[in-house]
Amino acid sequence: MINVTKSFLPPLEEYNVYLKEIWKMNWLTNDGPFVRQLEEKLRDKLKTNRLFYVANGTSALRVSIKALELEGEIITTAFSYVATTTAIIAENCIPIFCDIDPETLTIDPEKIEELIGDKTSAILATHVYGNPCNIERIEKIAEQHNIKVIYDAAACFNVKYQSKSLYAYGDLSIASFHATKIFHTVEGGAIFCNTAGLEDKIDLYRAFGHRGEEAESYIYAGINAKNSEFHAAMGLCNLKYIDDVIAARQKITSFYDNELRQLPIKMPAIRGNTDSNYAYYPVIFSNEAKMHEVNKALEEEEIYPRRYFYPALNTLKYVRYASCPIAEEIAKKILCLPLYYDLAVEDQQRICRIISGCF
Repeated sequence: MINVTKSFLPPLEEYNVYLKEIWKMNWLTNDGPFVRQLEEKLRDKLKTNRLFYVANGTSALRVSIKALELEGEIITTAFSYVATTTAIIAENCIPIFCDIDPETLTIDPEKIEELIGDKTSAILATHVYGNPCNIERIEKIAEQHNIKVIYDAAACFNVKYQSKSLYAYGDLSIASFHATKIFHTVEGGAIFCNTAGLEDKIDLYRAFGHRGEEAESYIYAGINAKNSEFHAAMGLCNLKYIDDVIAARQKITSFYDNELRQLPIKMPAIRGNTDSNYAYYPVIFSNEAKMHEVNKALEEEEIYPRRYFYPALNTLKYVRYASCPIAEEIAKKILCLPLYYDLAVEDQQRICRIISGCF
């Protein structure tokens, strides 16, 4: 069986070294030494400002919204994973859906301005598949209208734009370190703070909103977004191998490119001046029927791609619908092919042969 992804796992003996230390210290969570060590190593690796390791990408979004004190409406993309939308709803804000650029699949900044109103407090944009948004245009719009910018950069580990970490843009930027991501800590995420003065608020909001037990120590209505020593230990192990993992994914991506380029399919355009991390391999078919045909042919051979991202978020039954025709159309006919660090060459060949056979 070949799934759309496969989690990288370090040598078990390396992880066991950390487990022995955790048992010795008996310090399991609450800002432990491995959490702090991971934060330091990630800052060094990514060359970013202050970052906060948290429980997952969704809690990173929620804490970001809290820390920026956002209210009212947040303009966001209709094409992303559902957590982008549900984090907004969970923080009692209203998602206002914007359509996407048909080439990069990221939020279309030319359609953002027409959605800005008196209740708009921020733009929450997703770097889709690790592909940067039109950052310059988005941040110019935000500055003109005095609103905040959060980037959902869940899949962007080690991606650089203009020779700088993609996490270094926006008021805040978030990462997911879920097991399906290139760099993972089994469960986890991070908030990258690019706005001075927010650090203490983020630190409090991720830890119930208080320090100490005195009445005056309870400052904010925070959540428990902390992460454990066990998860941080996995991150410390995996960080050693991340460059090799990305290099392997680049090689597989190049193979797909060479084998599939003659077919009547389309891949999203990568924004210029981007150093990719090869997080996904999305394929856009000419119509939904062809996507289903290819998907079925692969599944019959126990190969399981995934419909990232389906459905378009503006069509969810618990949100206010807004027409986003490009996002709705793309969501129906896109498929992400299997891509992971040790996907065998013969399996890559088989996947491409099956897809080609459908044409």
